[in-house]
Amino acid sequence: MVPTILIIDDEQHLCWALERAMQQEGYHVLSTTSPLKGLELIREEQPSLVILDLKMPEMDGMDVLRKAREMQPKIPVVILTAHGTIETAIEAMKIGAADYITKPFDLDELKMVIKQNLVITQLATEVSFLRSELTRRYSKLVGKSPAIQEVVKLIERVAASDATVLITGESGTGKEVAAVAIHQNSPRRDGPFIAINCAALPEHLLESELFGHEKGAFTGAAARKLGRFELADRGTIFLDEITEMSLSMQAKLLRVVQEMSFERVGGTETIHVDVRVIAATNRNLTEAIEKGIFREDLYYRLNVFQIHLPPLRERKEDIPLLANHFLEKFRPKYLVNKISPAAMELLCSYHWPGNIRELQNVIERAAIICQGNEILPEHLPKELLHTPQNEKELVINFPDEGISLEQVEKELIIKALQKSGGNQTRAAQLLGITRSALLYRAQKYGIITS
Repeated sequence: MVPTILIIDDEQHLCWALERAMQQEGYHVLSTTSPLKGLELIREEQPSLVILDLKMPEMDGMDVLRKAREMQPKIPVVILTAHGTIETAIEAMKIGAADYITKPFDLDELKMVIKQNLVITQLATEVSFLRSELTRRYSKLVGKSPAIQEVVKLIERVAASDATVLITGESGTGKEVAAVAIHQNSPRRDGPFIAINCAALPEHLLESELFGHEKGAFTGAAARKLGRFELADRGTIFLDEITEMSLSMQAKLLRVVQEMSFERVGGTETIHVDVRVIAATNRNLTEAIEKGIFREDLYYRLNVFQIHLPPLRERKEDIPLLANHFLEKFRPKYLVNKISPAAMELLCSYHWPGNIRELQNVIERAAIICQGNEILPEHLPKELLHTPQNEKELVINFPDEGISLEQVEKELIIKALQKSGGNQTRAAQLLGITRSALLYRAQKYGIITS
């Protein structure tokens, strides 16, 4: 969409000259020598930006500015003023003008001011849209299981603080959803939420994405670019897949987390920011440190407050809630109203290696395939329809007097550790849980002391 520029100035020749100059820049231009006509055009045409003279005989420019801001509170207004009225121009900025230019002015300077303000307005609109999308897509964590309710409590506790948070969990467990929930419940909720996947970019591009670059910093750097940390100022930055960073990038990140300052690539100016850091990983950081692929000092900087998201197989009571949540999300598009009991039983019995993300994809696929208003077993992927032949039934001799569930869990952990020769990772695999979940339970029962 081509931006519309409105020029309001009582000098006819200046209106004419500016109109031609702005048209050459590719803008759609409206101009008038009447302040009242200008207000009418603001109301009817809703221009992208207004160039306004302060001194006009029919109506004072300050009054035009006030009325324009009443009609369009977010419209950028650039003031044209003579040297003798600079104080008035500054006063105009206090009541909402975006910038001012003194007459006689340099046309290139005016073009730059207009371009900058249009970019700022566009970014503000995009940020507003993205915030609304975040609210719509990540309103809350869905689930009633004890595991997810514990996560919700931890999020509520840490959100009010400004502490750095480390979110762990397998791929697809909803780490970004948790990060958004922390942001939305924090005092920074009105600031930006900026996310970046550290595994998605090579090292030289990741540095530029995080910290920005100056014009000419490298081949293809045609202009200055602000990095994600700069864009996240007074808000939250979410660093996903943090363990995929190289050691050299980890060292640079450590400085930013410690000092909240950095230089753009190719620059010498130190940029200071106020950003909350939330990091996430699907890998075991302790093992990554032991292997020498993750810095221990960075780990302690990030791990101020840790939240572990359980895999879906450990919170199966949440599957019906999640399935219906996704069905509601896709309903406007696919017109499917419900999931049959037989299909829901299959969903609940599946082990979900891809976690919540896989469940969402399965529901959308079934909604596409379904010709009616109900998802049936035949609409589900074949891997959900058949239990693997090598899956053995668990035999438990249940005594008449009953048995403690905690005692059963404790015995299973002991046997898994014995079978694995004390290898905690292998024991966790035998039990179908994560190593961190195994450690938590083993410490709980005093099987492992530290």
